[in-house]
Amino acid sequence: MQKYAEYIRQIEIDSLWSGRKHVLWNLDRRVNKVVKGLAAGGEFPSHMLKGVRLSVVPEDAKWIRFDIIRSFDNPVVNQELLSKVGLSLVTELDWQLYTLQRKYLDYQVNMGNRIIQALQGGGPDAAAQAQALSEPKKKFQDIVDELFADTGKKIVRTANEIQLTQMGETLMPYQLSSGEKQMLVILLTVLIEDRQPYVLFMDEPEVSLHVDWQQRLIDIILELNPNVQIILSTHAPAVIMNGWMDNVSEVSDITVS
Repeated sequence: MQKYAEYIRQIEIDSLWSGRKHVLWNLDRRVNKVVKGLAAGGEFPSHMLKGVRLSVVPEDAKWIRFDIIRSFDNPVVNQELLSKVGLSLVTELDWQLYTLQRKYLDYQVNMGNRIIQALQGGGPDAAAQAQALSEPKKKFQDIVDELFADTGKKIVRTANEIQLTQMGETLMPYQLSSGEKQMLVILLTVLIEDRQPYVLFMDEPEVSLHVDWQQRLIDIILELNPNVQIILSTHAPAVIMNGWMDNVSEVSDITVS
């Protein structure tokens, strides 16, 4: 059975920037600012990255769950592929939302099965267990409604897919602004990890986000999943102004010539 790490304790890179720098970075359990380097989302064995050594907790774990969020809303390159699967999407954020919609459906099925199992158990606290299992999804919906309240948008809580309403009109996620799409991508990515310990890498997540959303971003993520470890790079002071200044690592402090 594969043993997964709860978080990364230290990252060491032998040669960065054409071999001129050696990186040694001790990480906080929850929030860390700076670093780029992983190329794909999902799972990877921690011993397979050449020139990179990870110290994790627990020490004998060989795998790490992680997600990567990049914020640049570029046009979708492979329109031919989208046409083959019957999609008409415009930007990379649209494509991310499409794939997250599919994962959101799986998340709901898994959650529903666990709720049914809890209720069928017939224990005295069965109803309380079922309510606790549904709480993360409700929390996600409440957060979306609160963030989008200024534009009158609300999430449709009876729909299987993510849909919103505004002044009686039903909206799909692809009809939102870039900032709203970006926030929805972040929230969905965190939600579908189902409160498991994992690492969330974010590259300039503040792009297109209102400054109030930037300031609340880290707290919202931790509210959805208290077990996540956040590693991010950002040029926006607001992202770390809400009590996270001590979690910033300067590049000069973690590199050795």
